[in-house]
This record gives sequence, C-alpha cells and structure tokens, in this order.
Amino acid sequence: MTQSLCVEDVHVTFKNTCIIDGLSLSVDDDEFVSIVGTSGCGKTTFLRALGGLLPNSARIGRTELHGSALQAPEPRVAMVFQHFGLFPWKTVEENILYGVRVQGRTEPRERMERLLEVMHLGHARKKYPRQLSGGMKQRTGIARALVLEPELLLLDEPLSAVDAITREVMQQEVIELIEAEPRTALLVTHDLDEAIIMSDRIVVLGGPPAHVVLDIRSPIERPRTLETVRSHPEYLGLRRRLWGALESGRAAA
Repeated sequence: MTQSLCVEDVHVTFKNTCIIDGLSLSVDDDEFVSIVGTSGCGKTTFLRALGGLLPNSARIGRTELHGSALQAPEPRVAMVFQHFGLFPWKTVEENILYGVRVQGRTEPRERMERLLEVMHLGHARKKYPRQLSGGMKQRTGIARALVLEPELLLLDEPLSAVDAITREVMQQEVIELIEAEPRTALLVTHDLDEAIIMSDRIVVLGGPPAHVVLDIRSPIERPRTLETVRSHPEYLGLRRRLWGALESGRAAA
C-alpha cells in the first residue's frame, strides 16, 4: 500500500493549554480510519488541524498528504461537519455545488446527479435546509464533500445528530459509497460500533492532551455490513479491547 497521509509529532496549544501532545499517525491510500476517544480528548481539534482550520501559530509538527504539506484549507481535503454546516439560503443542489463553484471548477453535473440518487436526495434538490430532516441535511453535507472528489475525506461525527434508525441507514450508505469510490478517510466518532462497522483501522486517543493509546487494524475484512460485523466471531473481543483502551486513556488523563 502507498502512504497517503503522514502526521508526525503534531502539537496543538491554545492559551497555554496543550490540546494535542506529539501525535503521529500514518494512513495508507484508500484506508478508512476511525478515531475514537472520550469527550474533550482532542479528536475534533486533531481533525481540524489536518483540515488546515487551525491558526499555524497554535500548532507545530508535520502533516503531509501524498508528500505535500497540509497547512491551510485546500481542494485536496474535504470535511463533513457534525452540525451539517449548510447555507440556509441555498437549496440542496446549491449547497452540494458550493465548494465546486468556490474553486472555480466546471460543475460536475453527472457526478452530482449520481450523488443525489445514491443519497436519496433527488426529490429534495430544490428544497432549503429548513425543509429537510436531520438525515437529509447530513446526506447533503456528505454529498457536498464527495462531489469534490477529495484525496482526503474528514468526517467529524457526521451522524451524531440524527436518530438511531437514520444513523444505521446512513452508516450503510457511507460504507457503500466508500466501497464504490475508495478514498482515504478519517472519521471521528464516539460510537465504538460505528467505528468497528466502518473502519479498516481504529485509533483510540487518550487525553487531554490527545495522544494515541491504541492503533489497531480491524480483523473484519471488507465488505462489511451491520449484520456481518455484529455476527463476526471477533466482534465482541475487538469491542472489549477498544473499551479497555478508552478507559485507560481516560484514567491517564
């Protein structure tokens, strides 16, 4: 496998408080990695550092994507936020195409139509966010990121604001999209089951300050579905190990 993302000795400090303490991580091309940890340990801060959303004065260390430094927001990286991040005055279609238009690129109409179909948004393309359910808003946010065809997809707890049934449906939809269009992705989540179901690797962070407690490759190979994962003979053992690492990270903090 070819290395896609390289993070080396990253430190993040705000107002003399250390949020991330020397975190290093490498991710291969088309690998889906979940980052789990207790609230406040620095997961989202780490994702924002990768997305170039932190001031350079707040962080030190090396982050590279395919050998080129990541220091500011750029077209190679797309991020899906926890609370949708949609523009209320734009329709579903306009929200999806926003990033493409900002970058001055030709609108990928065929790709957008496919995403509208896959994310079950075709009937809602002319609706505004106020007219959408939570699940539809999040589908729009995911489609807006994927239409850019990023080299690195960052997902900051994208399914945490929807109900349990919608969450399971969307987990499977994201899995199917990643299977159809493999890409390097990092998912921040509190949900161990979500991490197990969606990931090739799972990284447990302790803190604050954030540091790696456990980095483990999933024994459950692709393609994964909710049913096959939960019935897999190694599922419970993996879940116990992740839970133990979470407890260890919290105790150390």
